[in-house]
Amino acid sequence: MDASSLVEAGTNPNIPELAAGQLVKVSTRVIEGDKERIQAFQGVVIRVRRGGAGASFTVRRVAYGVGVERTFPFNSPLVEKVEVLREGKVRRSRLFYLRGLSARKARIKEKRPSPRST
Repeated sequence: MDASSLVEAGTNPNIPELAAGQLVKVSTRVIEGDKERIQAFQGVVIRVRRGGAGASFTVRRVAYGVGVERTFPFNSPLVEKVEVLREGKVRRSRLFYLRGLSARKARIKEKRPSPRST
């Protein structure tokens, strides 16, 4: 018997289909004491893990010269919404090489829309 068969994993409808290289803005609910507020985290998706209840995505940003990575579960009710700000043109599904780059070398080109055929 598997634990995933006992509990139905409800996916969060506020999270769109994500891919590595996208610039996203993740709004999460933060509970501090008895107060609750929305906190935004904006960065590049460097990894998307699929697969049921353990599915998650990792977002990386550089704040004051220090790289910060945060992993968000797809099924978490604390993730309020995810906005895709930019589509990145990448050739890999895991962008861990960005950890070793800085400044201009760490930038990802924007994916250009494909021309429509008439």
